[in-house]
Amino acid sequence: MQNNFDIVAVGDLNADLILTGDVTPVFGQVEKLIADATLTMGGSTSIFACGAARLGLRVAFVGKVGRDVFGDYLLDALQARGIDITGVRRDERVKTGLTTVLSHGNDRAMLTYLGTLGVLAYADVDWSIVARARHLHLGSYYMLDTLRPHAPHLFAEARRRGLTVSLDTNYDPTEQWEGGIHAALAHVDIFLPNETEAKAIGRGATWQAGLEQLAARVPTVALKRGGDGAVARRGAEIAAARPLPVAVVDTTGAGDSFNAGFVYGFLTGWPLQRTVDFAAACGSASTRAAGGVDAQPTFEEAAALLRNAGMERG
Repeated sequence: MQNNFDIVAVGDLNADLILTGDVTPVFGQVEKLIADATLTMGGSTSIFACGAARLGLRVAFVGKVGRDVFGDYLLDALQARGIDITGVRRDERVKTGLTTVLSHGNDRAMLTYLGTLGVLAYADVDWSIVARARHLHLGSYYMLDTLRPHAPHLFAEARRRGLTVSLDTNYDPTEQWEGGIHAALAHVDIFLPNETEAKAIGRGATWQAGLEQLAARVPTVALKRGGDGAVARRGAEIAAARPLPVAVVDTTGAGDSFNAGFVYGFLTGWPLQRTVDFAAACGSASTRAAGGVDAQPTFEEAAALLRNAGMERG
């Protein structure tokens, strides 16, 4: 079957309400004024999908939303970015998930109502769509309560059909870091943790030790280090990238934009160093506006950012 999608993104699709300024709440019925509020596309997987589409890749989405105003908003936002939504189910009983992001400079706190994120099931995956893609990406592994136990089977079946697979677990709210993750990683081509996730899942005292353990299990690991850049490892090969100079407004979704850039380089067949540099440019560029999607770069914009920083590589 001909691949008419580069990527099928499977996972969380929810709205983000981003509050900025003095966002630390004070209980006791105290009302505070904040600087700004933005309703935007949320969810690790959906921000990734938007970033990949912005770079010019052909993207389809498999997920679930409620039959409500947030669900309408999210589907319209995906379609506006050229993403195929045939694989998105609508739940008649469960509301669309929502995350309230309290954004304060380079740090943020998040309050999430799982809603339809928690009821997305393996049975909701339309294999007629997945089979038309080259690559499958799943994000927010620990938020997908119903799908998570079936992730190893999902990944194994995707690879059996010829797709490569990438995974970003994001943070585990239970802080147990289990949930069958090692069975899932056995079928993953690219793992995309941050420092905290690499330490916890790799069972390392440091992120370096965690990366060492994970690289022994997964062919390619790209570890995001926030303001310190990123490190990618493929077997014995290690490549580091520094963050690029941008005026940071909001870091929401920067890691997901990094993921989109990394998968772009992987699918294009670039060397590891060029791939992680490009991913760092995509992640850095995405912080220039509130929310995860409004400042995501095109391919040309990310390449220009690398050139201007003297980091363009052939």
